[in-house]
Parts: sequence; C-alpha cells; structure tokens
Amino acid sequence: MSSPAPTTVTCSDLTFTWPDGGSAFTGLNAGFPTGTTGLIGGNGTGKTTLLRLLAGHLRPTAGSISMPAAPAYLPQTITTRVHVRVAEALGIDAKLRALAAIEAGEATEEHWDTLGQDWDVEQRAHALLSGLGLEGIGLHRRVEELSGGQTVLLHLAALMLARPQVLLLDEPTNNLDRQARHRLREAVRGWRHGTLIVVSHDRELLDDLDRIAELRAGEITFYGGGFSSYEQAVATQQAAAERDLRAAEADERRQQRELAETQVKLSRRKRQGAKAADNMPKILAGARQRAAQESAGKLTGVQQERLQAARDKRRDAQQAVRSDERLRLELPATRVPAGRDVARVSEVVLPHSGARVDLEVHGPQRIALLGGNGTGKTTLLRVLEGTVSPLEGQVAVPVTARLMPQRLDVLDPGLSVAGNLARAAPGLEHNEVRAHLARLLFTGDRAQQQAGTLSGGQALRASLAAVLLAEPAPQLLMLDEPTNNLDLDATAQLASALRSFEGALIVAGHDVEFLREIEPTRWLLLTDTLTEITEQEAEEI
Repeated sequence: MSSPAPTTVTCSDLTFTWPDGGSAFTGLNAGFPTGTTGLIGGNGTGKTTLLRLLAGHLRPTAGSISMPAAPAYLPQTITTRVHVRVAEALGIDAKLRALAAIEAGEATEEHWDTLGQDWDVEQRAHALLSGLGLEGIGLHRRVEELSGGQTVLLHLAALMLARPQVLLLDEPTNNLDRQARHRLREAVRGWRHGTLIVVSHDRELLDDLDRIAELRAGEITFYGGGFSSYEQAVATQQAAAERDLRAAEADERRQQRELAETQVKLSRRKRQGAKAADNMPKILAGARQRAAQESAGKLTGVQQERLQAARDKRRDAQQAVRSDERLRLELPATRVPAGRDVARVSEVVLPHSGARVDLEVHGPQRIALLGGNGTGKTTLLRVLEGTVSPLEGQVAVPVTARLMPQRLDVLDPGLSVAGNLARAAPGLEHNEVRAHLARLLFTGDRAQQQAGTLSGGQALRASLAAVLLAEPAPQLLMLDEPTNNLDLDATAQLASALRSFEGALIVAGHDVEFLREIEPTRWLLLTDTLTEITEQEAEEI
C-alpha cells in the first residue's frame, strides 16, 4: 500500500467573515496533498471564497494558511488586457527580448539577468500553447483578436508556464467549447509540478483528478479518486445513514410506547393500592405508598432516559442524512401558439465572426445552439435581443425577448437580491418577491445580500429571477452558457425548470449533456453559417 501524498497546503482554524457580518466558514481545518484535488460543494458554500483566501486575494478573519510558495490563481472572472500581445499576456515578453538581444550579440548584464536559465522559454511557450489547442495564435498576435474561450486558455498557459508549486483554478471550463475542454483536461491530467486545486462542475474534469474535497456545512471531507468514486462513496454513506435513521426512529417509537405502557401500569397499580390502603393501618399504608412511589419513580426515570437517548440517536442519524435544499422555479405563463412567428433572421452577417445566418423560430420551439469559441453564438443572441446590430441583413423579433448573458450583468451589484428583483418586476408585492426568491434558495437574510457579493452560482440564480420574472414576461427566452458556475445538482434542477417553460427557448452552450436535458426540438451549429444538425451529430462535435 502506497503512503499518502504529503500535505502542502494547510488551513488551520480558518475563519472568514464578510464586512456585513455573514460568515463563510468558522474554524475550518484542511490539508491539501500534492497532486490534483477537485473542490466541490453546493452553490454558496464558500468554494470561491476559499480559493480567494488561498490565493491571498482575501485575508482570513482568524486562523492561518500555509503553503510552500505563492500560488498561481485563475479566477472565475478574468480581467484581460486586450490590447497587449500574447507574449506579454504570457509574461515572457521581456525574456524574449533579452533572448533576441543575446542571440544578436548585443547582450548586456541586464539581458542575462532577465533571461536567467530560461533559454527554452520560447519553445516551452509554443509547446504549452499547442497542448492547449492554441498553436495557431502566435506570440505576437493581440489578445483582443482571441475568443473568450481562447483567452481563458491563454491565462491558464501563462500560469502553467511559470511552473507554480500551487495552482488554483476556479471553474476553468466555463465558456470553453468541447475541444478546448478536452485540451484543458489533458493539461490537468499531465500536471506534475506540485499541488493543483480546482473548483469545477465539469464531471469529466473532476473524474480525472486524484481526489475530491467536498466543502459542506463549513467542513471539508476528502474522498480518494475522481467524481465517480466520490458519488459511489456518498451513495454508500447515505444508504447506511438512512438505515441508521430508520432504526433510530423505530427505537424512539418503541421507547415512547414502553414509557406509555409503564405509565398505564403504574396508574393502574396506584388505583389498586389506594383501594387496598382503605383496609389496612395508616402507618403500613403510608409505607407501602412511599415504596411504590419510589419504585415507580425509578422505573419512569429509566424509561425517560432511554427515550431521551433514542431521541438523541435519531437526531444524530438525521444529521448524517443529506437533505440539500432544492432549487424551484415557477415560470410565468409564457405560452406561445405553435404557428406564431417568434424570430426571423434573414441574410444576417454577424459582427466579429462574420458568420452568415438565416433563422426562423416559430411557436414554442426549443433550440440548442452549439459552436466553437469565437464563432458568434453570443453575438447572435445579442442580435436577437436587439442590443447588437448585424453588419448586414434583417432581424425581426415580434415577441418579448430576454437574454440571460454569460457575464450575468443584468444585476445591479449595489442592490440586494430582493432589490434587483423588485426593480425588474415592480408589479410584484413584497411578499411575492420574497416567495419567488425563497424558491431560488434566497431565504431570510440571503435575500438582502448585495448582488456584488454573490458567488457565481448565487448570481446565476438571482439573474434567473430578474430575467424570468421581469415585466412583461418573456416569450422568447435566451440563455448563454447557463451552467457556468452552477453545481451539478443545481444544473439538473435548472434543466428540469426549463423543461416547463412554455415559450420559445434558445440555449447556447457546450455542455451537450445539459442541452439534451432541456429536450430541444432543434439542434443548430454555428460555424461560418448556421446549420441544422441531429442530436447524434451534436454529441460528436
């Protein structure tokens, strides 16, 4: 049996409290070993907060973090300098200039210091970019020419090029097409430099990791193997916990019954003793009564202790059984008749990608929109929304259309969750706002949390409320990569909710498994044109 990997990242009694007094976790203890670890947990449990603490972007309220070196960190939302060249984004432009000067015979001491021992920096950069599917972009190309997915991979390449001892990735597959996700999984599988901690909802990526760390109720539990092994372990634990709960409930009922039976017997004896006392001397009757009361008290006390022990055991068993909150969406009445025109796009040329699009949407059609990074899926949705104008062609959308964008910029970060929904749907009463938010798991103080402090998954749920409940209700609903930042359970619940939507639906994404769950009536692929494909063809892209 091999020895466990040494712990390299340690959290000791870690506590973090937000300025508004909300606590992310208290007294958290965890040790992350060398190798690859997937950090999972429900939305809002503190995964991103923990990564930001590890990265040094937040300071603990109490406790400490130790690691061998400063970590490299890829956040969910990447701030990109779009006007720089790829070499500068990779952080190697100075080394390339020094190398060029040395090779040209113009070396100075500064050039030697800048290059150090990194003579193969250009070759390593090209190899790393190629491994991530970016072999054609060139080190002198400007970042603004890259797609969103290519930009994510470029940032990842910059981090890996620095060979960090600790690498932190927060939802790295967001916005990546299937080919790019495959490339990223290959890079993660080949990680050999130290400790990698990745927050993700991508099952395939999680299955490639050495272990899973689940953040739940302010504690971290480690499971060996990838996500499939974690699911099996949790299923086994839950089956045992449910058996223990049933046994504890049965024992509690038995103890309640035995206590009741004892009390009935004692009551009967008391009545019989009272009758017998009428025919004996008072001193003897009093002694017998005191002895009977003492005996009854002891018996009742034992029974009550057994009942309390059974109740305590049942409470412990209940806590071991998972009872996660469930996301519930009640969508407005948005039914569209089968023959009604919803959208018509004629001979449109999209900005940026130059793709040529013709599209007609009728009635409650459900469209799954696929395409590689940079093909123009987001731009097409913006054109249908009316916020982007095509370079050529005609667009007609005769129904109310709403888009939930990738960046979730429908929320005012300065307003609370409840305030954002009240702004989007001013016709809703206060209690209606709270009821809708409760179905989206914003109960109590959560509804008053500022939108700017929400986690990715929480922001998506709040954006859903603002988009779906805005007045008038949308009859064409468009979602751009809606599973970004959602945990696996919430992703399944979102698919279930969208299946009940009675209007026209267009969902752009790369997650074919999720798209299949919304039961599309049409599959479309955007390349340089928009073409109809089959579900089988979608799975092979």
